[in-house]
Amino acid sequence: MKHTKVKDLLNSTKTLHEVNAKGWVRTFRNSQFIALNDGSTINNIQCVVDFENTPEETLKRITTGAAISVIGELVESKGAGQKYEIQVTRLEILGDSDAEKFPMQPKKHSLEFLRENAHLRVRTNAFGAIMRVRSVLSFAVHHYFQEKGFVYVNTPIITGSDAEGAGEMFKVTALPFDNTPRTEEGKINYKEDFFGKETNLTVSGQLEAETFAMALGQVYTFGPTFRAENSNTSRHLAEFWMIEPEVAFNDLNDNMDLAEDFIQYVIKYVMEKCPEDLKFLEARLTEEEKAKPQAERSEMPLLEKLNFVLENNFKRVSYTEAIDILRDSTPNKKKKFNYIINEWGADLQSEHERYLVEKHFKCPVILFDYPANIKAFYMRLNEDGKTVRAMDILFPGIGEIVGGSQREERYDVLVEKMKVLGIDEEELWWYLDTRRFGSAVHSGFGLGFERLVLFVTGMSNIRDVIPFPRTPMNAEF
Repeated sequence: MKHTKVKDLLNSTKTLHEVNAKGWVRTFRNSQFIALNDGSTINNIQCVVDFENTPEETLKRITTGAAISVIGELVESKGAGQKYEIQVTRLEILGDSDAEKFPMQPKKHSLEFLRENAHLRVRTNAFGAIMRVRSVLSFAVHHYFQEKGFVYVNTPIITGSDAEGAGEMFKVTALPFDNTPRTEEGKINYKEDFFGKETNLTVSGQLEAETFAMALGQVYTFGPTFRAENSNTSRHLAEFWMIEPEVAFNDLNDNMDLAEDFIQYVIKYVMEKCPEDLKFLEARLTEEEKAKPQAERSEMPLLEKLNFVLENNFKRVSYTEAIDILRDSTPNKKKKFNYIINEWGADLQSEHERYLVEKHFKCPVILFDYPANIKAFYMRLNEDGKTVRAMDILFPGIGEIVGGSQREERYDVLVEKMKVLGIDEEELWWYLDTRRFGSAVHSGFGLGFERLVLFVTGMSNIRDVIPFPRTPMNAEF
């Protein structure tokens, strides 16, 4: 008999004579009531066992974590809070779970404990909800761009270029570590390596995406990226997913419009598709914040915060205006910031970004026209010669969620910037070709997918919104 998902059983419009449900036991009480969950919904279905006619040996094997199959009648439930339950006529244990050893017992676990058991944490309500939301958000990303006629491009994971110019990359090599071939100067001889040159895991698919935008008009990438930063924080991962659209003929204003519209679309989509999961995550966040001092609590419940992003236009503010606001702010004057803002040209930190969003403007903020010397080489130089057509979108609780720019389409200006920064022209000959042959204004942005999931779920640590987090000194599972 084909089994039916728990979600479909709970959403049934009528009672059914015989159904089959399969899943994992969350709880079993009074040798009679099984709370069964199969991952299709946050909700369990209650399965009522006729314990007087069920072998004692079978009852003992119905433990938290066990996989079971039940066949029975779907009837209206007498219990509160559930529409239907299954009156079990047949029960089969598919996989035993030792009750004393199974880590995910039906009690409150710390997030740190759950990270140590990332292979099992998805069996909890919170992580089941987070991963379903993540899945729907991922689909919404593709849906948005596909509906608008963007072409999905798979850019390389192994690359010979450093898009950001930051140098914090994971090297890829097939050379032996115990007998690495060397040049006469004593340097590693990459000519003997698999690719014949030094290669790394990608930090961004942007440069490759730009080349495709200059032929296909509007493209996007959505794939894994890697940063070898020793950043052991609640906002950084060594492996994460990036969404990167690139659009020919778009200037910075078009780019800001696209980013704002995109973010609002995917948030609205997940709110429509995952109402029960988001409601649960909101209640979880409210409960968690009761332990925090009043000043550290969110100003809005989760769903209200998400609606706030949908209902308000993002405030657009120049970097210069933002510096003036921060320099004159109370926390800066009282030296409450860890990084004091004294002059124009400072690289804004998360504390500054969050102040602008949460305290000053009280809405999402788009900062634009940053100093050229704190931004990447490919950003278009403004006429003032000291700022670039860059933009960052700042969100409450997160800080920067999007970074983008109008790209430098002028060959001579781009080459000059590369020389100043010591970037090898020969290494990026293919990138420069797009400025030699039919160059045009174009723009794009990058959005760290996990930061979006972090915002939508109300979680506070980025390690809790990706299945298996990769961080400094941690590559478990």
